[in-house]
Amino acid sequence: MPFARLATATTPTCHIGLGLAAVGRPGYINLGREADLGTDRSVAALRTRTHELLDAAYAQGVRYFDVARSYGRSEEFLADWLTAHPGIDDVVVGSKWGYTYTAGWSAEAETHEVKDHSVQTYDRQRAETAELLGDRLDLYQIHSVTPDSPALTDKELHARLAEAAAGGITIGFSTSGPAQADAIRAALAVRVDGEPLFRTVQSTYNALETSAGPALAEAHDAGLTVIVKEGMANGRLAAPHAPDAVRTVAEETGLGCDAVALAVVLRQPWAGVVLSGAATIGQLASNLHAAVVDLDADQLTRLATLVEDPRAYWERRGSLPWH
Repeated sequence: MPFARLATATTPTCHIGLGLAAVGRPGYINLGREADLGTDRSVAALRTRTHELLDAAYAQGVRYFDVARSYGRSEEFLADWLTAHPGIDDVVVGSKWGYTYTAGWSAEAETHEVKDHSVQTYDRQRAETAELLGDRLDLYQIHSVTPDSPALTDKELHARLAEAAAGGITIGFSTSGPAQADAIRAALAVRVDGEPLFRTVQSTYNALETSAGPALAEAHDAGLTVIVKEGMANGRLAAPHAPDAVRTVAEETGLGCDAVALAVVLRQPWAGVVLSGAATIGQLASNLHAAVVDLDADQLTRLATLVEDPRAYWERRGSLPWH
């Protein structure tokens, strides 16, 4: 397991990863993106921004980087950075397949990505990822598995994934939607030649959406590394959009709303890596303070009142505009 590298790291931030969903393409659904990225969203500008974020993250102890085929040019930007730093050999690189980026580098596109979990899509995207990341790829995840995904039952796909695992790639999956727990439990049951296929799971979990928690604990107990995405609910838990409870606790700790939101996730005993989706150096630095936030029982009780019904949460997320 490549995540064993993180177990040897001693920095407070080694369990915080950097996801490049927000900077690998000009359009995304995070709140506040207009101010974060400004008007220059050319390939060159976002490549430079991504490299600066990777430099800052690595310098501050971050050792897991997360990309996907559908995150615009995120794999390309990360590959360029790795090539420029051949001496860096202690990072873990994860990517995802299953969505195809279709926006043509436009934030105004009608359709930004198309989902397809077929064997044909896996074969195509696996080759595309290999061309960019080569042997630097550690983890390959099925992107956004839901309970009805054919990826949970397709034996031919399972055989392909098991073949990749035999070649040294760790196989994982991510989840989305109000039935994340069902998808996680179904994936835990997938076997190839009697052995579990998946070794990691990446799911949405935050102060507003906690429904996957029990299933993620089960995955952890089964030996999977748990990666948490969207810890700030696509900006809903960060200033200036954060609920009053988050703002109050942030004032009490002397740190940002984002650090408090990520600290809620980091304290979960099953959370192996918690992703920052920072789009600026300042956001990244503030996110990383989550590693030192010490929330007391009263603060946690107040933050627990923010939990929403999963269907309401995902309906709200689905209505967020692409900026």
